[in-house]
Amino acid sequence: MENATGRKIKRIRSDNGGEYTGRLIKEYLSKQGIRHEKTVPYTPQ
Repeated sequence: MENATGRKIKRIRSDNGGEYTGRLIKEYLSKQGIRHEKTVPYTPQ
């Protein structure tokens, strides 16, 4: 996964919403070497 500048993404930050905590996303992020930081739900970044 790369961003618009062509740089590799090192981490993403999201709330603990179900769409970000499932097995498939965890496996994908792990394989890509991307760290997933979770915040408290509904907390502005």
